[in-house]
Amino acid sequence: MKKPTIQFLGAAETVTGSKHLVTANGSKVLLDCGLFQGLKALRLRNRAAPEFSPSDLDAIVISHAHIDHSGYLPLVVKLGYRGPIYCTPATADLLAILLRDSAYLQEEHAAHANRFGYSKHTPAVPLYTMEDAEATLPLIQPQTYREPFAVSDGIDVVLRCAGHILGSATVELQLGGGNGTRDTKVVFTGDLGRWDRPILKDPTPVTEADFVLVESTYGNRTHEEDPDSDLARLVTETAAEGGAVVIPAFAVGRTQELLWRLRQLEEAGRIPVLPTYIDSPMAINVTDLYRRHPEEHDLEMAELMDEGATPLKPKIFAAARTVQASKKVNALEGPVIVISASGMAGGGRILHHLKRRLPDHRNTVILAGYQAAGTRGRSLQDGATDVKIHGQKVEVRARIETVHGLSAHADKDEAIRWLSGFERAPKQTFAVHGEPKATEAMVNNITAQLGWKATVAKDGKVVELG
Repeated sequence: MKKPTIQFLGAAETVTGSKHLVTANGSKVLLDCGLFQGLKALRLRNRAAPEFSPSDLDAIVISHAHIDHSGYLPLVVKLGYRGPIYCTPATADLLAILLRDSAYLQEEHAAHANRFGYSKHTPAVPLYTMEDAEATLPLIQPQTYREPFAVSDGIDVVLRCAGHILGSATVELQLGGGNGTRDTKVVFTGDLGRWDRPILKDPTPVTEADFVLVESTYGNRTHEEDPDSDLARLVTETAAEGGAVVIPAFAVGRTQELLWRLRQLEEAGRIPVLPTYIDSPMAINVTDLYRRHPEEHDLEMAELMDEGATPLKPKIFAAARTVQASKKVNALEGPVIVISASGMAGGGRILHHLKRRLPDHRNTVILAGYQAAGTRGRSLQDGATDVKIHGQKVEVRARIETVHGLSAHADKDEAIRWLSGFERAPKQTFAVHGEPKATEAMVNNITAQLGWKATVAKDGKVVELG
C-alpha cells in the first residue's frame, strides 16, 4: 500500500491561498480551499488551472471562513466538485455570508473594470459568480467540535477550537493504516488564535500527532501586550484634531474585537464618546452571528450576554447597510470613527473612505491587522506617499498607524505555547501560512525550543507521511 502524502498547494512560503492536499487509502482530501490575495503573481494563480482535479476530491475540510482559506470553494464547485465540505456550524454560517460577498465583489469588480476600461482583459470576467457561490452552500456539512467523523474510507477527522475567529478550528486527520500498520495522525492548525482575548474561547490543546502543519504568520515576532493604549491614544489625538479615524478591518473577527475594545475604552473614560460606524453589510451580518453562537463565547462574553448587555456596541453606534447610508457616512466630518472592510484595503467600501480621508492630515488610518505583501494596506504601512484607488492616484497626507496587538493570529511565543501541549514530538512539523522570514524563524524556534524536527513547507512539494 502506498504511503499517505500531503502536497502544499497554497499558504506555503506565503500567507495566502491555503490549500493542502492529503492523499491516503485511495482518497483525496483537501485541507482548506483558499483564494490567493495580495501580490499580482499570487492573484494570477487563482485563474490558473488547479494542480488537482476538483472532481477527483473525496472531501474538503475548511479550518475557518476567511477568504484566504475558503474563497476558492465556488471555483472548485464551478470546475466540477460535488462532494462534501466539512467545517464547524459557525463557519458554515459565516461561509453563507462570505462566499456570497466574495462572488458579489468578483462580479462588481469585473463590471467596474469594464465600465471604466482599466482592465487589461476585454471584457473583464469574474473569477466566479453568485450562482457558483449558491451552488457551493448546499455541499456544506457542519460538524461539532471534538466529535470524530469520517470524511472518506479510512480518513477520520476531529475539529477543535482554534480561537482565531468565530468557528475557527484546528483539524486532526487520522489516516487508517490498513494491513495491520499503525494509523497516521496529521494535525493542521489552520490559523491559530491567542489566549486571553475578548469574545472567543482560547485555543484547545492537542496532545499528539505524527505530522503537524503550523501557521507561522507571526513566526518572527511577538505582539504588543496592550493594544488598548495605542488605540486610546490614536482615537483621542485624532479627535482633538477634529479628524476621522478610519480603520480597514476584516469583517470577521477584527471588526467585532474593535467594537468590544472601543466600548470598553469608552466605559473606562479613556477615549471620548464618538459616533462609531460600521460600513460593511457583511461585518454587520457577521456581528449578529457572533451573538448567535454562544458555544464560541469565552466566560466574560457569555456573562455579559446573560446580563442583557451589548458588548459589541459602542455608545453612539450606527451600521451602514445600504450604499446610500455608506455615502452619508463618507460625507461626515470628524471627529468620527469609521470601521469598514476590507482589512487590507484590497476592495470594498473602505476604498471610498480612504479616497476621501487619505489627503487630509487631520485624519488617522489605523491598520489593525496583518497586511500582506502586494496589498494597498501594506503600501500604506510601508510609507507610500500615494496609492491608486479605482484607477486614480490618491495622495497620502493622513497619519498611518499600525496597532499590531489586535492581531487574531498567534505570535511566535503563542505558537510555541500551543505546540508545547503535545505529549511527544511529531515525526515532522511543517511551517505554513507565513512569508519566508517568518516561516524560517518559526522552524528555528521549534527546533531550538522544542527539539523537534521542523521544516518550511515548500510550495507544490509532495511529502510522504510515513
